[in-house]
Amino acid sequence: MGRIGQFFKEVAREMKKVSWPKSKDMVRFTITVISTVAFFSVFFAVVDLGISSIIELILK
Repeated sequence: MGRIGQFFKEVAREMKKVSWPKSKDMVRFTITVISTVAFFSVFFAVVDLGISSIIELILK
């Protein structure tokens, strides 16, 4: 049981050393991630639609 306690003490000590981003940076990072995911989702949806259309034309 002592080893588990020691582990959590070390975790707490290391977490104090972490440089956490400011809220302004966090908002910017979040917007960047969401916009990148949205862009790639639309991009791959268009590519998928195009490939599906080409395959449908070939198979007819």
